[in-house]
Amino acid sequence: MKSDERYEIRFSGSGGQGIITAAVVMADAVGRFDNNHVCQTQSYGPEARGGKSKAEVVISGSPIDYPKALDVDMLLAMTQSACDAYFFDLKSDGLLIVDSGHVTQLPTSRSVSLPFTQIARDETGKELVANMVALGAVGYLSAKVSMESLEEALLSRVPKGTEEMNAKALQAGIREAKNIDLSKLPRSVMDEWDDEL
Repeated sequence: MKSDERYEIRFSGSGGQGIITAAVVMADAVGRFDNNHVCQTQSYGPEARGGKSKAEVVISGSPIDYPKALDVDMLLAMTQSACDAYFFDLKSDGLLIVDSGHVTQLPTSRSVSLPFTQIARDETGKELVANMVALGAVGYLSAKVSMESLEEALLSRVPKGTEEMNAKALQAGIREAKNIDLSKLPRSVMDEWDDEL
């Protein structure tokens, strides 16, 4: 990562979808395993379960002076209400990633729609790991973390006994993201990939 570069990812959805867990795993992979500077913050409404929640990961090659996302490069929205509420901070050339089973009204053409919840159900029989399917896609498409580090961080963070199921969900998300035609993504996303290749 370039030393002066700052990259912001916002994970959003509803309480109970594991949004914060996904962000914590991403931050852990980027910081502890890939040795980049990282800050992770989170917030959710008083209703918690079922209410909107968001968690942010700020990544930089140099020390981070402000921990919260200001100009979001990538937004994951797992629900329509989260998409509607948090889209306004996405950069004009940023990328929106949504769960196509829950987000049908897209505010931009700079988006990727994948059925995270459906994939989780098909792959593991459990919808509750849709957050890890989404994390796999976010990690891959951001080009800011190695997939090995992402899985290592996941295995160190998820509850004992669920490692195999969560890892399977993560790999399913990575696999789905790899099938996306990158030439259809915004130029800024292609630039990120060019830097990493």
